[in-house]
Amino acid sequence: MIAHLRGRLLSKTPNQAIVDCAGVGYDVVISVATFSELPAENAEASLYIHTHVREDQIALFGFASTQEKRLFERLLTISGIGPKLAITVLSGISSDRLVAAIRGGDHATLTRIPGIGKKTAERVVLELKDKLDDLAVPGLESATGGVHHGPAADDALSALVNLGYPRPVAQKAIEVAIEKNSSTRDDFEALFRAAMAAIR
Repeated sequence: MIAHLRGRLLSKTPNQAIVDCAGVGYDVVISVATFSELPAENAEASLYIHTHVREDQIALFGFASTQEKRLFERLLTISGIGPKLAITVLSGISSDRLVAAIRGGDHATLTRIPGIGKKTAERVVLELKDKLDDLAVPGLESATGGVHHGPAADDALSALVNLGYPRPVAQKAIEVAIEKNSSTRDDFEALFRAAMAAIR
């Protein structure tokens, strides 16, 4: 399976890129967000790739970031969403806003995306709400209503959730730790230890 491509960007449109890697031109389906991140034609481009295999076709889907690729692959796990619709979704809303909308159960935002009706929006929230903990949302409030405290807090929150603590409990522990000692805000290890102490 192809997981990553780096090569000369032969051409690009808002939904397609052709990348020349050692003389082979790869036709890659992309989102509008990835299109806007790509360099000018003939420059070197790098894309994370999802290889989608069907009986009659092998298709490559490319992403500028690992976060966008992971979101695409999570969307594919939902009944009724295939790769074309998943790319349409990622073209209709930024990754950060999509994660925030799913975590917050914001059906109204989701149904404004082309191709997403009320039932599909409900399925997306139901099936993905608790499966996006590894996707940080910089600069946005968390679904628990807490304020975003930066990368160290994101990493500490992800670590606590991976250890099995409920997200709201972990979020609260991090906020308590930062309130007690604001110097832990940018130090992952100190913040993680302080948050663990707050939970206990």
